[in-house]
Amino acid sequence: FVSMGFLASHMLKVFIDTVYQKNSFLFFTQVFNDPIHGHIELPPLLVKIIDTPQFQRLRKIKQLGGGYYVFPGASHNRFEHSVGVGHLAGELVKALRAKQLEEPSLNSESLINDRDVLCVQIAGLCHDLGHGPFSHVFDGMFNPQADPNGEKWEHEDASILMFDHLVDDNKLTPVMNEYGLITECDNENDLVFIKEMIKGSVKNDPPLNELYKGRNNEKSFLYEIVANKQNGIDVDKFDYFARDCHHLGIQNNFDHRRFIVFARVCNVDGQLHICSRDKEMANLYDMFHTRNSLHRRAYQHRVKMAVEIMIKDALLKADQDQHFQIKWAKGKACRLSKAKKHMEAYTNLTDEVIEQILHYGACSSTPSSLEEAAQIIQRIMCRDLYQLVGEIKVENDNFEVKVSF
Repeated sequence: FVSMGFLASHMLKVFIDTVYQKNSFLFFTQVFNDPIHGHIELPPLLVKIIDTPQFQRLRKIKQLGGGYYVFPGASHNRFEHSVGVGHLAGELVKALRAKQLEEPSLNSESLINDRDVLCVQIAGLCHDLGHGPFSHVFDGMFNPQADPNGEKWEHEDASILMFDHLVDDNKLTPVMNEYGLITECDNENDLVFIKEMIKGSVKNDPPLNELYKGRNNEKSFLYEIVANKQNGIDVDKFDYFARDCHHLGIQNNFDHRRFIVFARVCNVDGQLHICSRDKEMANLYDMFHTRNSLHRRAYQHRVKMAVEIMIKDALLKADQDQHFQIKWAKGKACRLSKAKKHMEAYTNLTDEVIEQILHYGACSSTPSSLEEAAQIIQRIMCRDLYQLVGEIKVENDNFEVKVSF
């Protein structure tokens, strides 16, 4: 006779051996408890990416920039948003793959495989790696004034550089290969594919095979999942609409779960795109209505904008002080405006920079631009904010306006 205890332990050993033999990224997922999406399961490769200094940095960057100084609940950060986008990217691409299996007549070259799913999840997870202090304050307000003659720079560009730095600094290339990703060949290189998705889809007409290198034209619809510049419907917005509304106390009428259920890949004028049923028009209207509401009530809130302009001015003042620099290694340092070119320094540049400005500005023995920067931040703390003295509506797009405060 065999005891039940021995039988149970034997069955457990057989199960574990079977799991290890399959060597699939679908096993041993880690579960995150998220206030928006509930229990999120992420494959181990994404967890390895999360457990790096470059990704953990996002915990120190507020999602809504200066919004936390206006809305007490807006304390959420880029870290949790990025985890949410990685989750939703996986949900949408898996739903599209399930729909494809229901259409046997579909071209086999456009079928979504496990590599595609994993790459889309990674792109969603890493799409915001390049955000600077206070999110869009850095790339949208500070950088254009700190480097007016430089090349056009957006946080997506820094996200790509930071992703490369993350992979190299943590030696993740061989780990990615273990999970089935292709990182060295010229044809359908998965690292190239991930970075192209972070940059976002393009609006150009077909053929898109000249624009995308990571995947062929038959899979160009995958570029619409994370950052969709065709029509603005992507999982990045799905997450931040739900998350921002939750923390701001604003009603979110858009149901992204319903959109995912009805989404499918369709041929539109010879090009494959992610489409939805005509009866979903009202749900999509709610999405754009929610976006409009968030901009009116939160993103463009007059007090939030005043705070962010003051943060921008403080950063500009600190950037002018040659003694205030971002350090990243022994003997290596650079100014705030140059950090975006050095990912080691950029890793250390977060919202905490204003605390550093306050500290070093207060310790300054002689009048300096850093002391002026500290005074501006001190005004924010004491609610002595900039006041609007007037506004002008500009009709001509070519009309250049320079405003001084």
